[in-house]
Amino acid sequence: MAKQSLFKEMKKTFMLHAIAAHFSNGLIPVAVLYLLLAIPGGNVFFEHTVKHIIIITLLAIPVSFASGIHDWKTKYRGAKAPVFMKKIRLSIILFVLCFAGVGLRLALPDVMAEAGILRWLYIGILLSMLPVVTLLGHYGGKLASQPRPAKPAGGGKESA
Repeated sequence: MAKQSLFKEMKKTFMLHAIAAHFSNGLIPVAVLYLLLAIPGGNVFFEHTVKHIIIITLLAIPVSFASGIHDWKTKYRGAKAPVFMKKIRLSIILFVLCFAGVGLRLALPDVMAEAGILRWLYIGILLSMLPVVTLLGHYGGKLASQPRPAKPAGGGKESA
C-alpha cells in the first residue's frame, strides 16, 4: 500500500526534463575527471570510461533538449525571454561538441595515445563541454527559482 502511494506521488511530480538534464549535465564533469586522470599516465581504462560516458551523454542530450522544449512551450508558452534563448543555444552547442568528441574518438580509437594536434583537439572539445553544462545548470537554476507564470485566462490547465 505504501508502494502504491509512492508511485502515485512519483507520477504526479515526475519531471522528465529535470531528470534528463541532470543526468546528461552530471555525466560531463565525470567524463572530464576521468579524462584528467587519463592524461598524465595514459591510463587506457580511464580513457575508455571517458568514451563510454560521452557516448551515453550524446544519447541523453536529445532527450533533455526535447523535454526542455516541451516544458518551455507548455509551462512558459514559448516565451522568447533571453534565458530560454541562451539555454536553447547552449544545448545546441553542447550537442555539437559532444557529437564532435564522440565522432573523433570513434574515428580515431587511439586518439589519446597519439601526441598530435587531434589529441589536443579531443581534449579541448571535452574540456569545453564543462563550461557549457555549467551555464546550462546556472540558467536552469534561475528558472527553477523563479515563480511560475500565471495560468492562461479561462482556467486552462497546464500539461504535466
